Amino acid sequence: MNNIPTKQTSLPHIVIVGGGFGGLYAAKSFKDASVKVTLIDKRNFHLFQPLLYQVATGTLSPADIASPLRVVLSKHKNTQVLLDKVVDIDPEAKKVFLEGRDELNYDALIVATGVSHHYFGNDQWQDDAPGLKTVEDALEMRRRIFMAFEAAEKENDPEKRKALLTFVVVGGGPTGVELAGAIAEIAHQSVKNDFRDIDTTQAQILLFEGMDRILPPYPEESSTNAQQALEQLGVDVLTKTLVTNIADNSVTFRQGNTTNTINAHTILWAAGVKASFMGKVLADRAGAELDRAGRVIVESDLSIKNYSDIFVIGDLANYTHQGDSSLPGVAPVAMKEGEYVATLIAKRLEGETIKPFEYDDFGSMAVIGRNKAIADLNFASFSGFIAWIIWAFAHIYYLIEFDNKLVVMIQWAWNYITLGRGARLITETSTLQLEIEPPQQPGKSSQNTKDSVQKPVSV
Repeated sequence: MNNIPTKQTSLPHIVIVGGGFGGLYAAKSFKDASVKVTLIDKRNFHLFQPLLYQVATGTLSPADIASPLRVVLSKHKNTQVLLDKVVDIDPEAKKVFLEGRDELNYDALIVATGVSHHYFGNDQWQDDAPGLKTVEDALEMRRRIFMAFEAAEKENDPEKRKALLTFVVVGGGPTGVELAGAIAEIAHQSVKNDFRDIDTTQAQILLFEGMDRILPPYPEESSTNAQQALEQLGVDVLTKTLVTNIADNSVTFRQGNTTNTINAHTILWAAGVKASFMGKVLADRAGAELDRAGRVIVESDLSIKNYSDIFVIGDLANYTHQGDSSLPGVAPVAMKEGEYVATLIAKRLEGETIKPFEYDDFGSMAVIGRNKAIADLNFASFSGFIAWIIWAFAHIYYLIEFDNKLVVMIQWAWNYITLGRGARLITETSTLQLEIEPPQQPGKSSQNTKDSVQKPVSV
């Protein structure tokens, strides 16, 4: 049943929750429609998440991959941007409730709030192994990575120095592969001439993956090429490896019946995601069905069951109406879903209907390092330099603003020539300073001092 009114005196009000790829592209698609659009996000900017790992590894600065939402939508006179957070909805009254102002009425609601880190019931690991979803996450990762080299330069104990120069990335998906490759390039190329008492090329970078190969959704040949490229960079790839504990700058992992522990001061999480809290809100208030990760199972038009005026798009949506599995949580899918829902709503307002959503998958890509990438396209698969060029141009193309495209292109060209990383600033995103040992205080034993030291905290 169509719950969106087709005739009314005031403009229909479309509320979009989330300014990521799905929400932003939906808002942009309403530019010439006879509707009022309100885009709500708790951040004032759109973040190009596919390049967030380059902020975490010192290649780019946050502003290079972020665009203020008001700037992007400044010429959309029918669109208002609100810096706020949706805390609840009433689907019967068609209201959304905000944290910082009165509720809003809507004629159609588009929810695009994405996903967050998933530690599979071990949320206590989050402090020691931060994930990568926000700018703050990236800055904290960058701080930990480069602070590890700085601390190793001051450390005389060989075992402690080895732990400082050991980097563990948990999860062999695209994010984990990209992080591991970038850290290897930092150690073997970018900073190898910058220190005097340590040899950064002796750093150990380990990539853990629970499945039998990295990049499990990719063709087996692409996974093999990616692993070979990582190993050439100096990454130790450990497949069929399950992490059982993370604590006190160490990782305990199991391979078959064998359990081992390795000391590492820098542990990064890239192993899984879970839906944002809006999935549960939709389940509680509108009876939406959720999958095991908390994502909303949507209808063929991206609406939820029993409420054709509520749509879920992007990473929060589980769309299983095309192929044998749900659509992947990648930026191009979210963009097309946003554009589709905007078109569908506009057509409904005119009394028309459109076909169910269908995504044309052009393939998948992942970068491993300089001149190293894989690109699995519909018509062919590539690896090495050609795949790296395809990956670079695709990401430049999808950046939102022209100045971002230009800055990133120039920065990449300069880094390619110099092998440098110009955004290696260590910023204090938390109050923690990386300590080899807590400082001794007069009148206190070393044990008492140790107990008083705060554990690492990610923002």
